[in-house]
Amino acid sequence: MGETQFQHLSVEERRLALRKAQAESPHPAFLLEKDIWVVATLNVLFEAPFGRHLVFKGGTSLTKAWGAIRRFSEDIDITYDIREFAPDLVARVGDEALPPTRSQERRWTRTIRPRLADWVRDRAGPLVEEELARAGFVARIRENAERLYIRYKPLFEVRGIVRPEVQVDFGARSTGEPHAVHTVVCDAAAGLTDVAFPEARPAVMLPERTFWEKATLMHVYCLQGRVRGERWSRHWHDLARLDNTGIAGRALVDRELALSVARHKAMFFRENDSAGRRIDYEAAVSGNLRLVPSGAAQEALAKDYASMLAIGMLLDEDEPFGRLMQRCTLIEERANAARAADP
Repeated sequence: MGETQFQHLSVEERRLALRKAQAESPHPAFLLEKDIWVVATLNVLFEAPFGRHLVFKGGTSLTKAWGAIRRFSEDIDITYDIREFAPDLVARVGDEALPPTRSQERRWTRTIRPRLADWVRDRAGPLVEEELARAGFVARIRENAERLYIRYKPLFEVRGIVRPEVQVDFGARSTGEPHAVHTVVCDAAAGLTDVAFPEARPAVMLPERTFWEKATLMHVYCLQGRVRGERWSRHWHDLARLDNTGIAGRALVDRELALSVARHKAMFFRENDSAGRRIDYEAAVSGNLRLVPSGAAQEALAKDYASMLAIGMLLDEDEPFGRLMQRCTLIEERANAARAADP
């Protein structure tokens, strides 16, 4: 096959290549194929004229850029730096680019959401479709508000909850700081040295901030006790892996980072607990963090976790759900003990 680009191979050659890569990978071929589309999409976005203002974040960034978690992550979360996207709103508000009042937050949100939806429809969507096609990746693109969907014709039958579609979620209500530039490669590339795969060089949110983003999200889930959608158990899996790598430990002692996440969540993601009380994010990162749900909420996570294991999205198949909850309990205890020890 020489140095032929993967997307320029024939259909049968692509299938053969991914079957060969599958033998060297923990992922089945249909997941390796989707991963190629994820990386190709990242490359197009960050090579675009607006790419220097974007930041790659979330679980997929932990897998693809930092190598911090062991699961297949299929969707892309992107922040468009609010300072560049909406400079008219953030002038004279400080480095964190937070609205000074709740009424200002409502005005910012009412301004940013339709503006971002227009940008996704008029700029991001057409550019992604055109540049993917130019590179040899033919897909059907559709937009829905602040989301972009890249639908491709799969080479293999997909299984379970996986769709032959890359979902890109855009946001523009933060700076994306702190971040660093990383090279992102396709999982299949490790097993196929005679085929060239897409690569990307995105700016990526630092994993310590992603830890606190996820921990506060899990805190809300626990206090609300409300069953959410598919794949929510990934956050608990991710937190345990971040602890394995030492990232959680670094995040737990970074008081300013935790408070920065809490301030942002308090302004833009106001939530109530199961009794209707406002959730206090600053209290959550100051000794009152909850990471382990109970009752129906935990039962739903257990079923979701089993589903993700069944289709090969989680690579640590020897870890029972109960053990995962025990590990998250220990992280919760360490987080709260660290804050209790603060002078």
